[in-house]
Amino acid sequence: MAEFDTQLVHGTPQHDNDTGAVNVPIYASSTYIFPTVDSQVKWDYARSGNPTRNYLEDQIATLEGGVKGFAFSSGLAAIHATLAIFSPGDHIVIGNTVYGGTFRLITQFFKRWQLEFTAVDTQDTKAVEAAIQPNTKAIYFETFTNPLLKVTSVKAIAAIAKAHNLLTIVDNTFLTPYLQRPLTLGADIVVHSATKYLGGHSDVVAGLVVAKTQALADRIYFNQNGIGSILSPENAAQIRRGIQTLAVRLDRHLSNAAKIVAFLQERDEVSKIYYPGVPGSKDYDIAKAETNGFGGIISFELKAGLDAKKFVESLSLIQLAVSLGAVESLIELPYKMTHAELSDAQQLAVGITHQLVRLSVGIEDPRDLIGDLKQGLDQL
Repeated sequence: MAEFDTQLVHGTPQHDNDTGAVNVPIYASSTYIFPTVDSQVKWDYARSGNPTRNYLEDQIATLEGGVKGFAFSSGLAAIHATLAIFSPGDHIVIGNTVYGGTFRLITQFFKRWQLEFTAVDTQDTKAVEAAIQPNTKAIYFETFTNPLLKVTSVKAIAAIAKAHNLLTIVDNTFLTPYLQRPLTLGADIVVHSATKYLGGHSDVVAGLVVAKTQALADRIYFNQNGIGSILSPENAAQIRRGIQTLAVRLDRHLSNAAKIVAFLQERDEVSKIYYPGVPGSKDYDIAKAETNGFGGIISFELKAGLDAKKFVESLSLIQLAVSLGAVESLIELPYKMTHAELSDAQQLAVGITHQLVRLSVGIEDPRDLIGDLKQGLDQL
């Protein structure tokens, strides 16, 4: 098998056209011809399958080391289809700082369908064990939490899950298979908001799921086809293109992030930095052992009394926006933007303060990024 970086560029050969096209064509057909009524065809209706989407699904499955991948219209659609494999009365242990949209989906949708959830600090294995109930079916978490970048050991959680006959579901959005492959560490299902690093250009919304076994793949496919939140062939082609440059982009994200962390460590206005690449923490130790890099997201707190809103609004190069993982740098205040679904009490309980800033480091020249941050901090 080719090396990982080569797989990113070339993907899984499809040999599905006679033109010699280097890239997989965009098949914009909603339906397909049956040669006869009794024909057993691979393609019948685009919700059930599309050659362009199928290429992306095969590609992400190969990169993650799973048996089958699935492409959805958004990351939340991917999470929805994954959690929909469970039944009313089932219980799921979840990370206590999951993405705000995931929290909303759980608390305002799935609870109405009588799924039960217990939120815990998944870095605390004793807390995870204590949360398991007789009706527990899975443990769901993000390897790097959003926005505090607390790192959970996939190996440790997978071992607990296996001992209790549970599924391990990992949101790998922040890392991508370039930096971590959770299925090889014991997970059963991996989900991605492909809108982020996999797409990488803030121009497409998409979600991906990879299953480790065919039995799980069959259940997820039933939901993909039955619920119908599929990724369009045009958007599938954009994600495919984004994946081709994932390695070179992430290398630059990592390099820039390290330089910015070093800059922030020297600034008196910054009281705390949340980044797994800083040695001396449990987060660093787990990330060092189980990932190939520390990611391109940095969160930090400004000292009490400083105006975080003024700071983020004063930047000229780094743009004030939600989302992350794109070529351009984005900054936001989690309490007001990405995690506004949580109440003030819930935010404080998981460490989200009004002084917390989240920075998605892009691939611009690091000197320009540091200059922009310096100018903003100097105004405080």
